Amino acid sequence: MKRIHMGPAHCALDIGDGSERAEYVDQDYILHKLGRPHRAVNLMYTFYPHDAEWPARISEAWKDRNVNFAWDYPYDDYFPYGANGQPFGQMKDIRRHGQDVLLTLTVDCGLSDGELREIARQLRPYGRMMIRINHECCGDWFQHNKRYSYAQVGAFFVRFSGIIHEEAPNVKTIFCGGWGLPDGHVEREEAFRDCYAAADLWSCDTYPALHYGWPYDVAEVGGGRYKADSVGMLVDQFARTHRRATELAGAEKPMITAEFNTDGDVTGPRMQGESVVRFAHYWRDNRVDWFKGISLYQFRDRGRLGLECEDPNNRAVGVEQPLLAEYRDRVLYDPWFMPEMTEGAEIAFPAELRWGGSEDADGLAIPIEFEGNPEFCEMTVDQQIGLMAELNGRWFYKAPGTKTIDMMSAFFHKPLDGPATLTLKIFAPPADGVNVDDGSEDWMMNYRAVLEAAPRMRIRYQVPGVVG
Repeated sequence: MKRIHMGPAHCALDIGDGSERAEYVDQDYILHKLGRPHRAVNLMYTFYPHDAEWPARISEAWKDRNVNFAWDYPYDDYFPYGANGQPFGQMKDIRRHGQDVLLTLTVDCGLSDGELREIARQLRPYGRMMIRINHECCGDWFQHNKRYSYAQVGAFFVRFSGIIHEEAPNVKTIFCGGWGLPDGHVEREEAFRDCYAAADLWSCDTYPALHYGWPYDVAEVGGGRYKADSVGMLVDQFARTHRRATELAGAEKPMITAEFNTDGDVTGPRMQGESVVRFAHYWRDNRVDWFKGISLYQFRDRGRLGLECEDPNNRAVGVEQPLLAEYRDRVLYDPWFMPEMTEGAEIAFPAELRWGGSEDADGLAIPIEFEGNPEFCEMTVDQQIGLMAELNGRWFYKAPGTKTIDMMSAFFHKPLDGPATLTLKIFAPPADGVNVDDGSEDWMMNYRAVLEAAPRMRIRYQVPGVVG
Protein backbone atom coordinates (compact mmCIF):
# COMPACT_ATOMS: atom_id res chain seq x y z
CA MET A 1 0.00 0.00 0.00
CA LYS A 2 1.20 3.48 -0.86
CA ARG A 3 0.29 7.07 -0.29
CA ILE A 4 -1.51 8.67 -3.19
CA HIS A 5 -1.93 12.37 -3.83
CA MET A 6 -4.87 13.81 -5.74
CA GLY A 7 -4.01 17.08 -7.46
CA PRO A 8 -5.79 19.43 -9.87
CA ALA A 9 -6.80 18.53 -13.40
CA HIS A 10 -5.42 20.54 -16.29
CA CYS A 11 -8.97 21.87 -16.62
CA ALA A 12 -11.45 21.06 -13.86
CA LEU A 13 -15.10 20.14 -14.34
CA ASP A 14 -17.83 21.50 -12.06
CA ILE A 15 -21.59 21.10 -12.26
CA GLY A 16 -24.57 23.20 -11.22
CA ASP A 17 -27.15 21.60 -8.94
CA GLY A 18 -30.32 23.65 -8.52
CA SER A 19 -31.19 27.19 -9.58
CA GLU A 20 -34.19 29.37 -10.47
CA ARG A 21 -35.20 26.60 -12.88
CA ALA A 22 -34.40 23.39 -10.98
CA GLU A 23 -34.38 21.71 -7.60
CA TYR A 24 -31.33 20.33 -5.81
CA VAL A 25 -30.49 16.68 -6.61
CA ASP A 26 -28.65 14.75 -3.91
CA GLN A 27 -25.08 13.75 -4.59
CA ASP A 28 -25.62 10.00 -4.23
CA TYR A 29 -27.91 10.06 -7.25
CA ILE A 30 -25.54 12.15 -9.35
CA LEU A 31 -22.57 9.95 -8.45
CA HIS A 32 -24.44 6.80 -9.49
CA LYS A 33 -25.46 8.40 -12.80
CA LEU A 34 -22.05 9.79 -13.75
CA GLY A 35 -19.60 7.45 -11.98
CA ARG A 36 -17.19 10.03 -10.67
CA PRO A 37 -17.35 13.24 -8.61
CA HIS A 38 -16.82 16.71 -10.02
CA ARG A 39 -14.22 19.20 -8.79
CA ALA A 40 -17.00 21.40 -7.39
CA VAL A 41 -20.79 21.72 -7.34
CA ASN A 42 -22.33 25.11 -8.02
CA LEU A 43 -25.21 26.18 -5.75
CA MET A 44 -27.18 29.32 -6.63
CA TYR A 45 -28.61 31.46 -3.82
CA THR A 46 -29.77 35.01 -3.18
CA PHE A 47 -29.62 37.23 -0.07
CA TYR A 48 -31.85 40.30 0.23
CA PRO A 49 -32.72 40.11 3.95
CA HIS A 50 -34.18 43.62 4.22
CA ASP A 51 -36.83 43.12 1.51
CA ALA A 52 -40.46 42.83 2.61
CA GLU A 53 -40.95 39.38 1.05
CA TRP A 54 -37.80 37.86 2.57
CA PRO A 55 -37.08 35.01 3.34
CA ALA A 56 -39.69 33.52 1.00
CA ARG A 57 -38.60 32.35 -2.40
CA ILE A 58 -39.81 35.24 -4.51
CA SER A 59 -41.61 33.15 -7.14
CA GLU A 60 -43.68 31.68 -4.29
CA ALA A 61 -44.33 35.02 -2.65
CA TRP A 62 -45.33 36.50 -6.04
CA LYS A 63 -47.04 33.46 -7.55
CA ASP A 64 -50.26 35.40 -8.15
CA ARG A 65 -48.53 38.35 -9.85
CA ASN A 66 -48.29 38.89 -13.59
CA VAL A 67 -44.65 38.09 -14.43
CA ASN A 68 -43.48 37.49 -18.02
CA PHE A 69 -39.70 37.33 -17.64
CA ALA A 70 -37.56 35.24 -15.29
CA TRP A 71 -35.94 38.29 -13.69
CA ASP A 72 -39.04 40.49 -13.21
CA TYR A 73 -39.16 39.87 -9.46
CA PRO A 74 -38.16 42.21 -6.58
CA TYR A 75 -35.16 39.97 -5.92
CA ASP A 76 -33.63 37.10 -7.87
CA ASP A 77 -35.59 33.85 -7.90
CA TYR A 78 -32.81 31.70 -6.47
CA PHE A 79 -33.15 29.84 -3.21
CA PRO A 80 -33.05 32.28 -0.24
CA TYR A 81 -29.67 32.07 1.51
CA GLY A 82 -30.01 31.08 5.16
CA ALA A 83 -33.62 29.87 4.93
CA ASN A 84 -34.52 26.36 6.14
CA GLY A 85 -30.92 25.55 6.94
CA GLN A 86 -29.77 25.97 3.36
CA PRO A 87 -27.43 25.99 1.59
CA PHE A 88 -25.48 24.46 4.47
CA GLY A 89 -27.10 21.02 4.32
CA GLN A 90 -26.39 20.86 0.60
CA MET A 91 -22.82 22.04 1.13
CA LYS A 92 -22.27 19.19 3.59
CA ASP A 93 -23.70 16.69 1.10
CA ILE A 94 -21.35 17.97 -1.60
CA ARG A 95 -18.25 17.77 0.59
CA ARG A 96 -19.05 14.31 1.99
CA HIS A 97 -18.96 13.11 -1.61
CA GLY A 98 -15.45 14.38 -2.29
CA GLN A 99 -16.29 17.67 -3.99
CA ASP A 100 -15.77 21.34 -3.24
CA VAL A 101 -18.53 23.93 -3.00
CA LEU A 102 -18.93 26.71 -5.56
CA LEU A 103 -21.48 29.10 -4.06
CA THR A 104 -23.10 31.60 -6.42
CA LEU A 105 -24.65 34.39 -4.34
CA THR A 106 -26.57 37.42 -5.57
CA VAL A 107 -26.51 39.74 -2.60
CA ASP A 108 -27.79 43.19 -1.73
CA CYS A 109 -24.96 45.68 -2.26
CA GLY A 110 -26.39 47.81 0.56
CA LEU A 111 -25.53 45.30 3.28
CA SER A 112 -23.21 46.47 6.05
CA ASP A 113 -19.72 45.18 6.68
CA GLY A 114 -21.06 43.40 9.76
CA GLU A 115 -23.65 41.51 7.74
CA LEU A 116 -21.05 40.52 5.17
CA ARG A 117 -18.63 39.38 7.86
CA GLU A 118 -21.32 37.10 9.26
CA ILE A 119 -21.72 35.45 5.84
CA ALA A 120 -17.96 35.00 5.57
CA ARG A 121 -17.72 33.44 9.04
CA GLN A 122 -20.50 30.99 8.18
CA LEU A 123 -18.32 29.66 5.34
CA ARG A 124 -15.26 28.86 7.45
CA PRO A 125 -16.06 25.16 8.13
CA TYR A 126 -16.58 24.30 4.46
CA GLY A 127 -12.99 23.95 3.36
CA ARG A 128 -11.50 25.23 0.14
CA MET A 129 -14.66 26.49 -1.44
CA MET A 130 -15.30 29.25 -3.99
CA ILE A 131 -17.88 32.05 -3.95
CA ARG A 132 -19.13 33.86 -7.04
CA ILE A 133 -20.47 37.26 -5.98
CA ASN A 134 -23.16 39.06 -8.02
CA HIS A 135 -22.37 37.26 -11.26
CA GLU A 136 -22.98 38.48 -14.81
CA CYS A 137 -22.57 41.97 -13.41
CA CYS A 138 -22.24 43.63 -16.82
CA GLY A 139 -25.86 42.75 -17.56
CA ASP A 140 -29.12 44.45 -16.67
CA TRP A 141 -31.30 41.55 -15.47
CA PHE A 142 -30.17 40.88 -11.89
CA GLN A 143 -31.25 43.01 -8.96
CA HIS A 144 -27.71 44.13 -8.25
CA ASN A 145 -27.73 45.86 -11.63
CA LYS A 146 -31.26 47.22 -11.28
CA ARG A 147 -30.78 48.75 -7.82
CA TYR A 148 -27.16 49.88 -8.13
CA SER A 149 -24.86 51.41 -10.71
CA TYR A 150 -22.10 49.35 -12.31
CA ALA A 151 -19.55 51.33 -10.28
CA GLN A 152 -21.41 50.50 -7.05
CA VAL A 153 -21.59 46.81 -7.98
CA GLY A 154 -17.83 46.83 -8.66
CA ALA A 155 -17.02 48.59 -5.39
CA PHE A 156 -19.22 46.12 -3.50
CA PHE A 157 -17.38 43.16 -5.02
CA VAL A 158 -14.03 44.57 -3.92
CA ARG A 159 -15.40 45.23 -0.41
CA PHE A 160 -17.03 41.83 0.04
CA SER A 161 -14.07 39.99 -1.48
CA GLY A 162 -11.73 41.69 0.99
CA ILE A 163 -13.95 40.74 3.92
CA ILE A 164 -14.05 37.11 2.81
CA HIS A 165 -10.27 36.98 2.52
CA GLU A 166 -9.97 38.38 6.07
CA GLU A 167 -12.63 36.26 7.75
CA ALA A 168 -12.54 33.02 5.71
CA PRO A 169 -9.13 32.50 4.09
CA ASN A 170 -10.31 29.07 2.94
CA VAL A 171 -12.68 30.72 0.43
CA LYS A 172 -11.66 31.97 -3.02
CA THR A 173 -13.68 34.68 -4.71
CA ILE A 174 -14.78 34.65 -8.35
CA PHE A 175 -15.40 37.80 -10.37
CA CYS A 176 -17.90 37.12 -13.15
CA GLY A 177 -17.76 40.16 -15.42
CA GLY A 178 -18.09 40.91 -19.10
CA TRP A 179 -16.22 40.02 -22.24
CA GLY A 180 -13.00 41.34 -23.65
CA LEU A 181 -13.74 43.67 -26.57
CA PRO A 182 -12.02 43.91 -29.97
CA ASP A 183 -10.54 47.29 -28.93
CA GLY A 184 -8.48 45.59 -26.18
CA HIS A 185 -10.65 46.60 -23.22
CA VAL A 186 -13.34 44.71 -21.29
CA GLU A 187 -16.98 45.61 -20.92
CA ARG A 188 -17.66 48.30 -18.28
CA GLU A 189 -13.95 48.50 -17.64
CA GLU A 190 -13.95 51.68 -15.57
CA ALA A 191 -16.57 50.32 -13.18
CA PHE A 192 -14.92 46.93 -12.71
CA ARG A 193 -11.18 47.44 -13.20
CA ASP A 194 -10.37 46.90 -9.50
CA CYS A 195 -12.40 43.67 -9.34
CA TYR A 196 -9.87 41.71 -11.37
CA ALA A 197 -7.13 42.27 -8.80
CA ALA A 198 -9.49 41.67 -5.85
CA ALA A 199 -10.68 38.26 -7.12
CA ASP A 200 -8.89 34.92 -7.00
CA LEU A 201 -10.49 33.66 -10.23
CA TRP A 202 -12.18 35.21 -13.24
CA SER A 203 -15.25 33.87 -14.99
CA CYS A 204 -17.52 34.59 -17.92
CA ASP A 205 -20.83 32.75 -18.26
CA THR A 206 -21.47 31.52 -21.77
CA TYR A 207 -24.05 29.50 -23.64
CA PRO A 208 -23.42 28.70 -27.32
CA ALA A 209 -27.21 28.55 -27.56
CA LEU A 210 -29.68 29.90 -25.00
CA HIS A 211 -33.44 30.29 -24.82
CA TYR A 212 -33.37 33.26 -22.46
CA GLY A 213 -37.13 33.84 -22.76
CA TRP A 214 -37.83 30.51 -21.01
CA PRO A 215 -40.37 29.71 -19.60
CA TYR A 216 -42.51 32.60 -20.84
CA ASP A 217 -42.18 31.95 -24.56
CA VAL A 218 -41.21 29.09 -26.89
CA ALA A 219 -38.07 29.06 -29.04
CA GLU A 220 -39.37 28.57 -32.58
CA VAL A 221 -38.08 29.52 -36.01
CA GLY A 222 -39.08 33.18 -36.23
CA GLY A 223 -40.30 33.42 -32.65
CA GLY A 224 -39.18 33.42 -29.01
CA ARG A 225 -36.28 35.06 -27.23
CA TYR A 226 -33.19 32.98 -27.95
CA LYS A 227 -29.68 33.22 -29.41
CA ALA A 228 -27.01 31.00 -30.93
CA ASP A 229 -23.25 31.69 -31.22
CA SER A 230 -20.28 29.81 -32.61
CA VAL A 231 -17.82 28.00 -30.36
CA GLY A 232 -14.97 29.74 -32.21
CA MET A 233 -16.35 33.16 -31.33
CA LEU A 234 -16.65 32.21 -27.66
CA VAL A 235 -13.09 30.91 -27.28
CA ASP A 236 -11.79 34.11 -28.96
CA GLN A 237 -13.75 36.16 -26.41
CA PHE A 238 -12.26 34.17 -23.54
CA ALA A 239 -8.74 34.83 -24.85
CA ARG A 240 -9.38 38.58 -25.14
CA THR A 241 -10.94 38.68 -21.68
CA HIS A 242 -8.08 36.82 -20.01
CA ARG A 243 -5.48 38.98 -21.73
CA ARG A 244 -7.05 42.28 -20.61
CA ALA A 245 -7.90 40.99 -17.11
CA THR A 246 -4.25 40.08 -16.63
CA GLU A 247 -3.24 43.61 -17.62
CA LEU A 248 -5.75 45.18 -15.23
CA ALA A 249 -4.82 42.92 -12.30
CA GLY A 250 -1.10 43.08 -12.93
CA ALA A 251 -0.95 39.30 -12.61
CA GLU A 252 -2.31 36.24 -14.37
CA LYS A 253 -5.08 34.36 -12.56
CA PRO A 254 -7.09 31.27 -13.50
CA MET A 255 -10.08 31.74 -15.78
CA ILE A 256 -13.17 29.55 -15.72
CA THR A 257 -16.69 29.56 -17.05
CA ALA A 258 -18.96 29.10 -14.04
CA GLU A 259 -22.00 28.55 -16.28
CA PHE A 260 -21.82 26.73 -19.59
CA ASN A 261 -24.19 24.65 -21.68
CA THR A 262 -25.93 24.58 -25.03
CA ASP A 263 -29.70 24.95 -24.70
CA GLY A 264 -31.61 22.02 -26.16
CA ASP A 265 -34.59 24.34 -26.59
CA VAL A 266 -32.64 25.94 -29.45
CA THR A 267 -30.65 23.03 -30.92
CA GLY A 268 -32.96 20.17 -30.07
CA PRO A 269 -31.89 17.51 -27.55
CA ARG A 270 -30.13 15.25 -30.04
CA MET A 271 -27.71 17.95 -31.26
CA GLN A 272 -27.19 19.59 -27.88
CA GLY A 273 -24.06 17.71 -26.84
CA GLU A 274 -21.99 18.29 -29.98
CA SER A 275 -21.07 21.91 -29.23
CA VAL A 276 -20.54 21.17 -25.52
CA VAL A 277 -17.96 18.52 -26.41
CA ARG A 278 -16.36 20.70 -29.08
CA PHE A 279 -15.97 23.60 -26.64
CA ALA A 280 -14.35 21.37 -23.98
CA HIS A 281 -12.04 19.68 -26.49
CA TYR A 282 -10.80 23.06 -27.77
CA TRP A 283 -9.05 23.77 -24.45
CA ARG A 284 -7.68 20.20 -24.33
CA ASP A 285 -6.45 20.10 -27.92
CA ASN A 286 -4.78 23.51 -27.65
CA ARG A 287 -3.33 22.80 -24.16
CA VAL A 288 -4.47 26.19 -22.87
CA ASP A 289 -2.87 26.50 -19.44
CA TRP A 290 -4.81 29.52 -18.10
CA PHE A 291 -8.30 28.12 -18.72
CA LYS A 292 -8.94 26.08 -15.57
CA GLY A 293 -12.59 25.14 -15.27
CA ILE A 294 -15.92 24.45 -16.95
CA SER A 295 -19.06 24.37 -14.82
CA LEU A 296 -21.92 22.69 -16.65
CA TYR A 297 -25.29 24.31 -16.04
CA GLN A 298 -26.83 22.02 -14.75
CA PHE A 299 -27.50 18.44 -13.67
CA ARG A 300 -31.32 18.57 -13.81
CA ASP A 301 -33.37 21.36 -15.37
CA ARG A 302 -37.04 22.12 -15.89
CA GLY A 303 -36.16 23.27 -19.39
CA ARG A 304 -33.44 21.80 -21.60
CA LEU A 305 -30.29 23.08 -19.90
CA GLY A 306 -29.54 19.92 -17.94
CA LEU A 307 -28.13 16.44 -18.26
CA GLU A 308 -31.63 15.48 -17.18
CA CYS A 309 -34.98 17.21 -17.69
CA GLU A 310 -37.26 17.39 -14.69
CA ASP A 311 -40.39 15.30 -15.13
CA PRO A 312 -43.27 17.84 -15.11
CA ASN A 313 -45.45 15.29 -13.32
CA ASN A 314 -42.94 14.66 -10.51
CA ARG A 315 -40.11 17.07 -9.73
CA ALA A 316 -38.19 14.29 -7.94
CA VAL A 317 -37.79 12.38 -11.22
CA GLY A 318 -35.25 13.21 -13.92
CA VAL A 319 -35.47 12.22 -17.57
CA GLU A 320 -31.99 11.51 -18.94
CA GLN A 321 -31.10 13.48 -22.08
CA PRO A 322 -28.64 12.45 -24.84
CA LEU A 323 -26.33 15.17 -23.49
CA LEU A 324 -25.63 13.09 -20.36
CA ALA A 325 -23.89 10.27 -22.22
CA GLU A 326 -22.07 12.71 -24.52
CA TYR A 327 -20.75 14.68 -21.55
CA ARG A 328 -19.89 11.62 -19.45
CA ASP A 329 -18.23 9.55 -22.16
CA ARG A 330 -16.41 12.27 -24.12
CA VAL A 331 -15.56 14.91 -21.49
CA LEU A 332 -15.94 13.75 -17.88
CA TYR A 333 -13.55 10.79 -18.27
CA ASP A 334 -11.09 12.52 -20.58
CA PRO A 335 -7.68 12.64 -18.79
CA TRP A 336 -7.37 16.40 -19.44
CA PHE A 337 -10.39 17.00 -17.20
CA MET A 338 -9.61 14.46 -14.47
CA PRO A 339 -7.60 15.07 -11.29
CA GLU A 340 -3.99 13.91 -11.40
CA MET A 341 -3.04 10.99 -9.13
CA THR A 342 0.54 10.59 -7.91
CA GLU A 343 1.70 7.59 -5.88
CA GLY A 344 4.17 8.14 -3.05
CA ALA A 345 5.89 6.16 -0.34
CA GLU A 346 4.68 2.92 1.20
CA ILE A 347 2.49 3.19 4.29
CA ALA A 348 0.96 0.81 6.84
CA PHE A 349 -2.22 0.77 8.92
CA PRO A 350 -3.41 2.65 10.87
CA ALA A 351 -3.10 5.31 8.14
CA GLU A 352 -3.83 9.01 8.32
CA LEU A 353 -5.70 10.50 5.37
CA ARG A 354 -5.79 14.25 4.68
CA TRP A 355 -8.55 16.02 2.78
CA GLY A 356 -7.60 19.50 1.63
CA GLY A 357 -10.20 19.49 -1.12
CA SER A 358 -10.85 17.88 -4.45
CA GLU A 359 -7.62 19.36 -5.84
CA ASP A 360 -5.37 18.58 -2.87
CA ALA A 361 -5.90 15.36 -0.93
CA ASP A 362 -3.74 12.51 0.38
CA GLY A 363 -5.19 9.01 0.37
CA LEU A 364 -4.24 5.37 -0.05
CA ALA A 365 -3.46 3.26 -3.11
CA ILE A 366 -4.04 -0.45 -2.46
CA PRO A 367 -3.18 -2.96 -5.23
CA ILE A 368 -5.71 -5.77 -5.70
CA GLU A 369 -5.06 -8.78 -7.90
CA PHE A 370 -8.00 -10.05 -9.94
CA GLU A 371 -8.00 -13.49 -11.52
CA GLY A 372 -10.38 -12.19 -14.20
CA ASN A 373 -13.68 -10.40 -14.43
CA PRO A 374 -15.50 -10.87 -11.10
CA GLU A 375 -19.08 -11.89 -10.45
CA PHE A 376 -19.06 -10.24 -7.01
CA CYS A 377 -16.89 -7.40 -5.71
CA GLU A 378 -17.67 -5.81 -2.36
CA MET A 379 -15.73 -3.61 0.05
CA THR A 380 -16.41 -3.76 3.79
CA VAL A 381 -15.14 -1.21 6.32
CA ASP A 382 -16.51 -1.63 9.85
CA GLN A 383 -15.14 1.70 11.06
CA GLN A 384 -17.49 4.70 11.36
CA ILE A 385 -15.70 6.75 8.73
CA GLY A 386 -16.72 8.47 5.51
CA LEU A 387 -14.79 7.38 2.42
CA MET A 388 -14.62 7.98 -1.31
CA ALA A 389 -13.15 5.00 -3.14
CA GLU A 390 -12.26 4.48 -6.80
CA LEU A 391 -11.85 1.12 -8.54
CA ASN A 392 -11.47 0.45 -12.27
CA GLY A 393 -12.33 4.09 -13.01
CA ARG A 394 -15.58 4.22 -11.03
CA TRP A 395 -16.06 6.07 -7.74
CA PHE A 396 -18.08 4.94 -4.71
CA TYR A 397 -19.17 6.69 -1.51
CA LYS A 398 -19.21 4.98 1.90
CA ALA A 399 -21.16 6.87 4.55
CA PRO A 400 -19.95 6.62 8.16
CA GLY A 401 -22.89 4.38 9.11
CA THR A 402 -22.50 2.06 6.12
CA LYS A 403 -20.25 -0.98 6.26
CA THR A 404 -20.41 -2.74 2.87
CA ILE A 405 -20.31 -1.16 -0.59
CA ASP A 406 -21.13 -3.12 -3.74
CA MET A 407 -18.46 -2.27 -6.32
CA MET A 408 -19.65 -4.50 -9.16
CA SER A 409 -20.81 -1.53 -11.21
CA ALA A 410 -17.11 -0.82 -11.80
CA PHE A 411 -17.16 -3.85 -14.12
CA PHE A 412 -20.54 -3.50 -15.84
CA HIS A 413 -19.28 -1.27 -18.66
CA LYS A 414 -15.55 -1.89 -18.26
CA PRO A 415 -15.09 -5.64 -17.74
CA LEU A 416 -11.70 -7.27 -17.32
CA ASP A 417 -10.64 -9.55 -20.17
CA GLY A 418 -8.22 -11.55 -18.03
CA PRO A 419 -6.07 -11.38 -14.89
CA ALA A 420 -5.25 -7.82 -13.81
CA THR A 421 -3.94 -5.83 -10.86
CA LEU A 422 -6.18 -2.86 -10.12
CA THR A 423 -5.53 -0.07 -7.64
CA LEU A 424 -8.18 0.69 -5.05
CA LYS A 425 -7.87 4.40 -4.28
CA ILE A 426 -9.30 5.61 -0.98
CA PHE A 427 -9.79 9.16 0.31
CA ALA A 428 -11.53 10.49 3.42
CA PRO A 429 -13.44 13.74 2.89
CA PRO A 430 -15.16 15.19 5.97
CA ALA A 431 -17.55 12.59 7.37
CA ASP A 432 -20.09 15.25 8.35
CA GLY A 433 -19.26 17.55 5.46
CA VAL A 434 -17.51 20.15 7.61
CA ASN A 435 -14.02 20.80 8.94
CA VAL A 436 -13.88 20.80 12.72
CA ASP A 437 -12.11 23.57 14.61
CA ASP A 438 -9.81 21.34 16.61
CA GLY A 439 -7.36 24.12 17.43
CA SER A 440 -4.95 23.32 14.61
CA GLU A 441 -3.72 26.24 12.53
CA ASP A 442 -4.91 24.76 9.25
CA TRP A 443 -8.34 23.44 10.31
CA MET A 444 -10.14 25.57 7.73
CA MET A 445 -7.96 24.14 4.97
CA ASN A 446 -7.46 20.49 5.94
CA TYR A 447 -9.51 17.66 7.43
CA ARG A 448 -7.76 14.57 8.76
CA ALA A 449 -9.01 11.09 9.55
CA VAL A 450 -7.38 7.78 10.44
CA LEU A 451 -8.33 4.52 8.72
CA GLU A 452 -7.59 1.87 11.30
CA ALA A 453 -7.46 -1.24 9.13
CA ALA A 454 -7.50 -2.39 5.53
CA PRO A 455 -10.88 -2.78 3.83
CA ARG A 456 -12.07 -6.37 3.54
CA MET A 457 -12.72 -7.31 -0.08
CA ARG A 458 -15.15 -10.03 -1.14
CA ILE A 459 -14.21 -10.93 -4.71
CA ARG A 460 -15.76 -14.02 -6.31
CA TYR A 461 -15.54 -15.45 -9.81
CA GLN A 462 -18.40 -17.96 -9.51
CA VAL A 463 -22.08 -17.56 -8.69
CA PRO A 464 -23.81 -19.85 -6.15
CA GLY A 465 -26.28 -21.14 -8.69
CA VAL A 466 -27.54 -20.77 -12.24
CA VAL A 467 -31.22 -20.86 -13.16
CA GLY A 468 -31.93 -23.29 -16.02
